[in-house]
Amino acid sequence: MAAIYDIRDPRFEALIHRSARLETLWTGGRWCEGPAYFPAGKYLIWSDIPNDRLMRWDETDGSVSVFQQPCLHQNGHAVDAQGRLVACEHRGRAVSRIEHDGSRRVLADRAGGQRLNSPNDVVVKSDGSIWFSDPTYGIDSDYEGDRAESEIGASHVYRIAPDGTATSVVTDLLKPNGLAFSPDETLLYVADTGWTHHRSCRPKIRAYPVQADGMSVGTGRDFAFCDTGLFDGFRVDTQGNLWSSAGDGVHCYAPDGTLLGKILVEEVVANLTFGGPKRNRLFLCATSSLRAIYVNATGSA
Repeated sequence: MAAIYDIRDPRFEALIHRSARLETLWTGGRWCEGPAYFPAGKYLIWSDIPNDRLMRWDETDGSVSVFQQPCLHQNGHAVDAQGRLVACEHRGRAVSRIEHDGSRRVLADRAGGQRLNSPNDVVVKSDGSIWFSDPTYGIDSDYEGDRAESEIGASHVYRIAPDGTATSVVTDLLKPNGLAFSPDETLLYVADTGWTHHRSCRPKIRAYPVQADGMSVGTGRDFAFCDTGLFDGFRVDTQGNLWSSAGDGVHCYAPDGTLLGKILVEEVVANLTFGGPKRNRLFLCATSSLRAIYVNATGSA
């Protein structure tokens, strides 16, 4: 069996199980993205964006079914404190939420009176605010949404306050993509995949200090650069280590930005999340498939 671990720092040894294998739970997608785990239902949903469908994997029996189709070409997802699904819609050009009765509620579809581009990834902060990235991938072509011109003319990260007000919080990235908070929410990490549009934009993750008001961020700094492909979606564990998708699998970084190691996957990994009863199982959306592997880390809530 081919080696699946590339250990770059001894600290990575404590975060993996040498005997754990990378499992393929399902295959058959075009571009899989946006995994979200629902502990109460013991299932995981994810997007197959070009096929305009959400898929559902049942943890109790391993079955896979279509959760929603069409789904407005949803991309990234998050689960809020009430167990509701928060979704980034490419074709809807909105951030929406599925309420407890199954209805769809639009949380934001405009900024400054202009339509959003195509919300990409989303995270819910402990105060109930929702933070999301808004690059143009869903309007760049008809493959992952509907081709259209950007009304805003730029790609930002926004914050939706509990009262529904949306304001920009990060404006210095070319194509902001995946995002996550540190466990104590003092840092906001954001990936920039602007290389897809301008080759001079080096693939990276930047870290922004969250201001004392909890509603804005300070000047960002470069946290890590990707050595294979692009950083896309990522999550942080309870110790502050950052686990990111990349062109050759998953890259794990210490809070100080050191590359600790990689979990190698033969497909490009687009996104990931922690799940399972103990939040120690890493679910990977790897191009056409859903993968999973147990790690010796616990996903941050």
